[in-house]
Amino acid sequence: MRKIKRIIAALCMAAALLALPACSSAQEDQTPSLDLNTSSQLSMISEALVTQIVSIPEDQIDSMIESQEQSSNYVLSEALTSWKNMLPDTGAFVKIESSTAERVDKEYVCDLVAQFEERLVDCQVYFDAEENTLTSISFAPRYTTGERMERAGLNTLIGMGTVFIVLIFISLLIYCFKFINVWEAKMNKKEAPAEPAPVPAAEPQPEENLTDDLELVAVITAAIAASEGVPADGLVVRSIKRAPASRWKRV
Repeated sequence: MRKIKRIIAALCMAAALLALPACSSAQEDQTPSLDLNTSSQLSMISEALVTQIVSIPEDQIDSMIESQEQSSNYVLSEALTSWKNMLPDTGAFVKIESSTAERVDKEYVCDLVAQFEERLVDCQVYFDAEENTLTSISFAPRYTTGERMERAGLNTLIGMGTVFIVLIFISLLIYCFKFINVWEAKMNKKEAPAEPAPVPAAEPQPEENLTDDLELVAVITAAIAASEGVPADGLVVRSIKRAPASRWKRV
């Protein structure tokens, strides 16, 4: 609670100090450069705000963010969220190294350099020059060239790895298409109606030669001789074959 009260007090002090040069706003519109008094006031306010934010213990930041969001103070809630994400790379706060303020268009911008255990952090605090209100607070840690190269290499590795994984997945998917076609052909074959089995053709029965049956030969010879009116001795039976039954039915 003491941290919250300090931040609220700092904001009140900022509003009070910014109200002092408000009477000369018309002149400042013509001359964007700040006088020493206004620049010193802005630097002092910005240093107090940044010091209050970065001095909040890590285990209390979440409750502070929730408290600021409930009170609709989104400028501080966003600043606290940004600072929370940078804590692992900065370490504990040491001191404010330097601060300079200037006017850019319709805003006052205060640039600060803060020293932390791990590295320096560039902080920027923005104020609305017309309404004299706090509009934004940003933090930018200074990374070494080696750290930047490491981050760039890691990002490149992750990007290329993601692309290769997607390409491998697409290749496997295309390779599986042939198995899908085989499975589909088997399913269609199972669903197709079975073809009727072909009826085997009847084998031709061998013709039976009845010439060896002497009694039958004699009977047939006598029948033919009687029908023709010729003597039986003049007839010679060379072969006797059994006619199909269908022929007898047609007669």
